[in-house]
Amino acid sequence: MPLSRLHPLFRALGLIAALGILSAGCSQSEESTAGKTAETTTEKSDEPAVVTIDGNAITEADIETAASDLDPQFARLPEEQRRAATVSALIEIKLLAAAARKKSLHETAEHKRRMAFLADRTLHSATVRSEVADSVTDEAVSARYEEDLAKAGSQKEIKVRHILVKTEEEAKAIIAELDGGSDFAEMAKNKSTGPSGPSGGELGFIGKGVTVPEFETAAFELETGSYTKAPVQTQFGWHVIQVDEQREKAPPTLESQKEQIRSVLLRDKYFALVRGLRKAAKIEVADVKLKEAIDKIEAQQN
Repeated sequence: MPLSRLHPLFRALGLIAALGILSAGCSQSEESTAGKTAETTTEKSDEPAVVTIDGNAITEADIETAASDLDPQFARLPEEQRRAATVSALIEIKLLAAAARKKSLHETAEHKRRMAFLADRTLHSATVRSEVADSVTDEAVSARYEEDLAKAGSQKEIKVRHILVKTEEEAKAIIAELDGGSDFAEMAKNKSTGPSGPSGGELGFIGKGVTVPEFETAAFELETGSYTKAPVQTQFGWHVIQVDEQREKAPPTLESQKEQIRSVLLRDKYFALVRGLRKAAKIEVADVKLKEAIDKIEAQQN
């Protein structure tokens, strides 16, 4: 599924960031921030304190929560410095947050809106994790892989060589010489204007969808060892094409496809969940143009 068709949230965060990380747990920093109000961030814990600030404890769990959010900033630090940097940053956060409370910044409408959004986003992540990410198991990926292989069926590859010239008359003359017993590879070396000429016109094995349509159609109609009895015109000129060998294309391995399949399954399950919830809800958009834009986004999800 092309990434360009992903929901705007996924394009902003990345599909794997939006869904994949949820299989390992959604952002702890969001859960910590949104799961508590500003008034309850100093609640007592049975865990031993690693640091205390004015009698309020910072526990190992607090540090782990902060690290999950702050780690990208400290990724280049040596491991032994990373923990100290995280704790130092957490102390600064706690001090500034306490200063903000003293000024009643936690009572502002802006702060409350932000907290409400973070709470919703955390619950969104929790739902995606439990309803979507947890269901996309290795077994589900393997089953989808086998299903896709069965649908694709066997795919043929052909080993092709060609002679490219500027005019139809030249191509017809070459075909006449081949009919007379001339060697195709030698003719390509002597006559072809294409870059493959010096190597006897060899293009190697190709599958469908690789060359321009006119070339592909003519080439895949040939039997092994045969060449086109009429010139084939493409945007590059006039071709005489020969097929030297045919084989079944080896399917891609599960290992090479599993992350792409996982992304597709995550996307499909996510949007199936969203579609069901949208259908059950009464959603009204006052702005007509905004509603049209939203409808277009939703149409792309189907």
